[in-house]
Amino acid sequence: MRIAFVTTQSDSMGGSHVHVRDVSSALVREGHEVKVFVGGTGPFTEQLSANGVAFHSLTHMVRPLAPSSDLKAIGELSRALLDFAPEIVSTHSSKAGIVGRMAGRKAKLPTLFTAHGWSFTEGVGRSAALFERVERMVAKKGGTIVCVAEADRQLAIDRNVARPEQLVTIHNGMPDYPERANPGEGVPMIVSVARLDTQKDHPTLFRALAKIKDKPWTLELVGGGSRKEEFEGLARELGILERITFHGVQTNVRPFLSRAAVFALISNYEGFPRSTVEAMRTGLPALVSDVGGSREAIVEGETGFSVPRGDADAVAAKLGQILDSAELRTRMGVGARTRYESEFTFESMFEKTKRVYRDVIARGV
Repeated sequence: MRIAFVTTQSDSMGGSHVHVRDVSSALVREGHEVKVFVGGTGPFTEQLSANGVAFHSLTHMVRPLAPSSDLKAIGELSRALLDFAPEIVSTHSSKAGIVGRMAGRKAKLPTLFTAHGWSFTEGVGRSAALFERVERMVAKKGGTIVCVAEADRQLAIDRNVARPEQLVTIHNGMPDYPERANPGEGVPMIVSVARLDTQKDHPTLFRALAKIKDKPWTLELVGGGSRKEEFEGLARELGILERITFHGVQTNVRPFLSRAAVFALISNYEGFPRSTVEAMRTGLPALVSDVGGSREAIVEGETGFSVPRGDADAVAAKLGQILDSAELRTRMGVGARTRYESEFTFESMFEKTKRVYRDVIARGV
């Protein structure tokens, strides 16, 4: 196959970037011809080059909806796609999904959109309504949409954003690694791999931890973001700052997961979080917010727990339950690893993705 990928910006490595990197790299290893079209250059394009994946840097692709830049990006991308002449255009993330589908149609090429969590889901904020209208408008023109969570597929149907026959769910899958959870006998370590921004609900996690100060625990936060000082201030106010370590952005989170006793992802909204799959792969019990596809990753009470969004009391209760029982942590960790092996391997996701690509190419839409 000859495949073009489109994503927004290359200055960071979010979940959609990791997905595109892993899938495009695997396709190249199989002998397919691949090029990634992305705004600018940065850590993402560096990783593409390291994996032997060709890329084309776009001048006008930006993250926010910006009509003037977006029109230029559509024209720029459609010309670049015509030069590459792919059999399929695979677009990723909300903004690149919009621009990429419009550019692909302008170039009369079959297009596909992977929604790594909708930008109009509950908890997103003021831009949600605008993104919902634009997504509905673009989806009306047709084309397959891959959702990374069943919750996202159902949300698109409920909001009349796309027709059921346009939508398919393929959960995120991740390559396996040898690291396994080995927390030792010391104070139980909670790890959270999450950006310090409005999507992740660190305030609720902190307030929950303040309710269980009497229990032994430490919290390791992996991820960068603009709200670090704000969160440090809240932790100081709650009297728990000395038990929290902010590690910032890390290119390899596996050492943190292997030392942890429990993984926590407390969020305002999610697609299908890759960090939870990473934790399950390591053999960690997971505590997640019941938002988007987070709940779909776990088996309640067997591999972890889910809690209502913004409910610090529920977070405290479930964390306390996990921290109090080494036997429960071990049992849930074994269950998490088993679930990863059966449901969320990269190989399974990759084969499903290729089948969708071939179907789109065969139908020509």
